[in-house]
Amino acid sequence: MSEEIKGAVVPAALAPFRPEMAFPFLTAEMMERLQAYGHVEEFAAGTQLWERGQREVNLFVVIEGEMEVLAPADDAEMKVLATMQPGQFSGELDLLSTRPTLVNGWAKTDCTLLLIPRPQLQRMMRAEGDIANLIMQASIWRRLGILEKGTGGIVLLGHGNAAETILLQRFLTRNSYPYRLLEPTPEQTANAAASKAEEHLLPAVMFADGLILHRPTIAELADKLGMSEKLDPETTYDLIVVGAGPSGLATAVYGASEGLSTLVVEGMAPGGQAGTSSKIENYLGFPTGVSGQELANRAWVQAQKFGARMAISRDCTRIDQEGCVHVLTLAGGEKVKSRAVVIATGAAYRKLSVPNYERFEGQGIQYAATAMEAVLCKDSEVAVVGGGNSAGQAAIFLSGIAKHVHLIIRGTKLAATMSQYLISRIESSAKITLHTCTEIVHLDGDANLRCATWVNRTTGESETREIGSLFVMIGAEPNTGWLFGTLALDKKGFVVTGGEKAFENSRYATSVAGVYAVGDVRSESVKRVASAVGEGSVVVSDIHKYLARLEDVPAEAGSTLAAMQAVAAAG
Repeated sequence: MSEEIKGAVVPAALAPFRPEMAFPFLTAEMMERLQAYGHVEEFAAGTQLWERGQREVNLFVVIEGEMEVLAPADDAEMKVLATMQPGQFSGELDLLSTRPTLVNGWAKTDCTLLLIPRPQLQRMMRAEGDIANLIMQASIWRRLGILEKGTGGIVLLGHGNAAETILLQRFLTRNSYPYRLLEPTPEQTANAAASKAEEHLLPAVMFADGLILHRPTIAELADKLGMSEKLDPETTYDLIVVGAGPSGLATAVYGASEGLSTLVVEGMAPGGQAGTSSKIENYLGFPTGVSGQELANRAWVQAQKFGARMAISRDCTRIDQEGCVHVLTLAGGEKVKSRAVVIATGAAYRKLSVPNYERFEGQGIQYAATAMEAVLCKDSEVAVVGGGNSAGQAAIFLSGIAKHVHLIIRGTKLAATMSQYLISRIESSAKITLHTCTEIVHLDGDANLRCATWVNRTTGESETREIGSLFVMIGAEPNTGWLFGTLALDKKGFVVTGGEKAFENSRYATSVAGVYAVGDVRSESVKRVASAVGEGSVVVSDIHKYLARLEDVPAEAGSTLAAMQAVAAAG
């Protein structure tokens, strides 16, 4: 059954997602302005306008007639998502990237459409602010509807509590890609346990075209889904940002919005460690709080709005210099080039030194406390290890779902490492028990974590509890292994910026000309989301100055290391 929303015929299932926001109408004046960016064509009823899986689909605006948007539903049959009428337009988040579209488009009736090609669409998004905002709003709400229904996505067959399944779920969820999780039948489970044949391996990802990938890696899945940009090794960008945490995304937004050709390289998904936070309540401008993933996704879309390109599931493995150009080698051997580089790779989670720890990673041990992980904690006791804000946020969030939360810290109190508003909530919660001067000493279970033992180092008392999930939030190590021998690093492996070793007088300049570092990966940085965003935005002004100096480098120095030295000296 469908409902009529201002003339847009939309299935009732999407009604909670405010169809008036997802399917708005352009004004007559807006339609007139759009004429300058495209051309008008006539289509007969039944004409296919674009096909699911197609990249860089044009923007279609209905002038006369009706246009249908369809996607495969649970039974794999194509279902109508919406019928566009005069004044409405096609597209969702795929409009902002080169990712394949998730839906099909047809001319329902004889119709007249305005076609706006991708290059002109990007020009229009920069020049027509009110229309760009309307398209952005619609794109976000349409993707929310697709995600809720799992429409147009894939099927993930696997046990919901298995580490490999959770990894794929996390990748899809954090990249806003629709999917449905199906638990395997007893027969499928038995076959997977008894056979090593590929067709029995779980988890498996099933696509609408009949293809099945068994136990795919993140890179394999991303490539099949077309989630990564097609990279041209001959293109030289103004700026490449390595890492899509808060600092990297801020750099991308400000760089792209200020006219720099920008590429973001990210190994997993937007957000970094902040993207795994259930709620950030002290971030400026969000008085009721915002989840790390929501904040990251908004910044991700915002960067693409201004033209930033995104390469997902591509870790950077090496950086070399060829004259004034930096050549970055990505996992898999691809190479990309840029005049300036910002290192924003953040840090990786630290682990506990406890027997059986690796055995239960992903099988009860988690490093994030979001809605996805919370499903596994319902009506069971959980433990959170750590005394920082991330641990505090996790404990409070989980206390609303789990039977009880044990917060375990090695120190005597929280005040030195945690914000007061979090401490107050923890102290007032009947569902959170704080264990001070305490450490985890043993983990046990079967295929999954079932219990944990901790010891109070002051009293010597130990306690064993049935724990289904252990959330470890004890800090992180910098993701700089690929930079050893290239940039100056401090004793802990963080990138050294500013000071005597910097190539220019900038707080974010590294020891190599044209390479900057921001956020948690930078030595002596403040480990806060707001600080990371500030660094990412400020560094762009330094990059502009560097690129301006780069233009003045003598041509004869352009193909040698002397070029880099000349720019450094000019700074």
